Amino acid sequence: MLGSTHGTFTTDLRARVVACGETPRDAVHGVTAVAGDLDVSGRPLHLPVPDLDRFFRPESVAVIGASDAEGRPNTGITRQLLAWAGRVGARLVPVHPTRTSVFGIDCVPGVGALTEPVDLAVLLVADPLPVIEELAETKVKFAVAFASGFAETGEAGAAAQERLAAAVRRSGLRLLGPNTNLNAFERFRDDLEGPAVALITQSGHQGRPVFTLQELGVRLSHWAPTGNEADLETADFLSYFAGRPEVGAIACYVEGLKDGRSFLLAADRAARQGVPVVAVKVGRTETGARTAASHTGKLTGADRVVDAAMRQYGVIRVDGLDQLQDTSALLARARRPQADGVVVYSISGGTGAHFADLATAAGLSLPELPQARQDELHQWIPEYLNVANPVDNGGHPVGDWRGRKIIDAILADPSVGVLICPITGPFPPMSDKLAQDLVDAAEATDKLVCVVWGSPVGTEDAYRTTLLGSSRVATFRTFSNCIGAVKAYLDHHRFTAGYRSPFDEAPRTPSPSLRKAQALLRPGRRLSEHAAKQLLRAYGIRVPREQLVTSAAAAVRAAGLVGYPVVMKASGAQLAHKTELGLVKVGLTSASQVRDAYRELTDIARFEEIDLDGILVCQMVGRGVEMVVGVTHDELFGPTVTVGLGGVLVEVLNDTAVRVPPFGEREARSMLEELRGRALLDGVRGAPPADVDALVEVVLRVQRMALELDGDLAELDINPLMVLPRGQGAVALDALAVCR
Repeated sequence: MLGSTHGTFTTDLRARVVACGETPRDAVHGVTAVAGDLDVSGRPLHLPVPDLDRFFRPESVAVIGASDAEGRPNTGITRQLLAWAGRVGARLVPVHPTRTSVFGIDCVPGVGALTEPVDLAVLLVADPLPVIEELAETKVKFAVAFASGFAETGEAGAAAQERLAAAVRRSGLRLLGPNTNLNAFERFRDDLEGPAVALITQSGHQGRPVFTLQELGVRLSHWAPTGNEADLETADFLSYFAGRPEVGAIACYVEGLKDGRSFLLAADRAARQGVPVVAVKVGRTETGARTAASHTGKLTGADRVVDAAMRQYGVIRVDGLDQLQDTSALLARARRPQADGVVVYSISGGTGAHFADLATAAGLSLPELPQARQDELHQWIPEYLNVANPVDNGGHPVGDWRGRKIIDAILADPSVGVLICPITGPFPPMSDKLAQDLVDAAEATDKLVCVVWGSPVGTEDAYRTTLLGSSRVATFRTFSNCIGAVKAYLDHHRFTAGYRSPFDEAPRTPSPSLRKAQALLRPGRRLSEHAAKQLLRAYGIRVPREQLVTSAAAAVRAAGLVGYPVVMKASGAQLAHKTELGLVKVGLTSASQVRDAYRELTDIARFEEIDLDGILVCQMVGRGVEMVVGVTHDELFGPTVTVGLGGVLVEVLNDTAVRVPPFGEREARSMLEELRGRALLDGVRGAPPADVDALVEVVLRVQRMALELDGDLAELDINPLMVLPRGQGAVALDALAVCR
């Protein structure tokens, strides 16, 4: 689907550059986002960032359909907009054909009567299309359409939404909606300090838990309710928020993506800037995907591809709104870690052991404290208690001067980057003293201090006042949310410290292989194994020595040239699974065996009514690790590359990893690290280590093929790719290719 819309998307990108009014610039790398800066497949390498300042802070707001008649829905909306305009310093202009004033403000009868420039038009009308066409003449910068009944309702609604989107493109303005709400115009607290969370949601209700972070002392700067995204989409707000100096983290609730490519470009911008992005992405199950589509009319995409693409660009995917809340709050406010080590500190050995088990299972590093540090801690903690990590103080030291000494000593250790103190329940006055000591210590260090307050009540003064009153302590209510957020925090900073944008490495010009490959393609058809291998050869991927023959005598001659022993296979465009039909013969060592095999293979093909282009006589390749490398086309992201255990194992274990091109060598190697069977490549039970470098090279050549042949190649499957012992390379023993 994506391959069929490249031209449209590129046109939209050029339109966005014009709509932005200037050439956007990446603040970190100075990369100018110029329309026409495309990769080898014709897809954009930069996403222009809309200047949304006038959306969130307009000087003037026109409310089309404004009302002050009691009992009418438009009245409540107008009242809220009037209050919001007052808070942001905007002038509100009511527009209504029959009213002279609304809430005491003079009304204008229609859009054509607007005599002053308007930054934002809010459309309180059932059909926004005619109004958009009128606004085109007024040079309004932004508009919001609340009306529903568009793509979320089915084909007719989708057609109506496309007409609306086309009108927006012609008008030059930017539209939020339709099917959006008033969340952008909420009252945000202005008494909170520090880095803020910016919020993007496709469902307004699902953003409420993050919005209420303000009640816990976490600053919120913006809320973008994107709705059906006929024009402005999640990617636009993501790009904009990534460049805002007050934004410490971006929290997203995503039901579906308008375009996978634009989302990745926006995520790339956030990664370049070092701004963490935390997202709930609906659609892990078929039911969730179906419900999301009916809500916003968006594509949810193949979930494992979405998951891989998000990881590839550093987007932290969480499942629950509570996790979205806790993780984004921590990432917004915590400083860069000084070390990866986590120490668990508790007043109970049981609590510490339980938490340590969960943290270690999640992948956190809990280093054993050096003996000198343990000796220091035993000055204040009884000798019989464990202080190696987790640290158990036994309870009593937290009630006096020793409590702060213990915390400071732990934080002073160079291996410690995070201190976590689980408090499973209040036990005043000691828990009050412990909470205050943790807050005071957090204020005196650059290291992260986390507290899990396990009381189900949550009204205790130590929690409500002491812990939540601190901007330096990250406070959680559950073990799992704390562990997940801390892991996301450490992973994010590790990721951004070594981040190199895949788009910087994307090929801009075709390789010499492209012309050779295009001559081999057959639009709308499956290629035979022989033709598919020629395609691989064009991109420098090694295949066995082989010849395609059409007679028994030619087969014998070919076997002599290839060298015994040989493999013989039927080759035809209809053949996807040859082994099941008996169309593969292995280990042939003589001319008579080759002649017999030729007759048997052709007899089976005639019986099964299979058209062949010939019989392949192939080199017998030595044993190695069987892998699979392939290309498929995702409806959101376009071409994707998969690598995994091959042969029959690919169907039995489904042990594969997937990435969205472009990507470099490091990402190709990380794909291998995700495989459950990764140890096979290192050599098991006496087998020699496999040539991993050669495997990585094949993956990179396949992704180059995927990029250059995007739109022409629907599917590629190399299975098995025999990865030989180290230094001997990798050979594609079989291949399947389907043209678009």
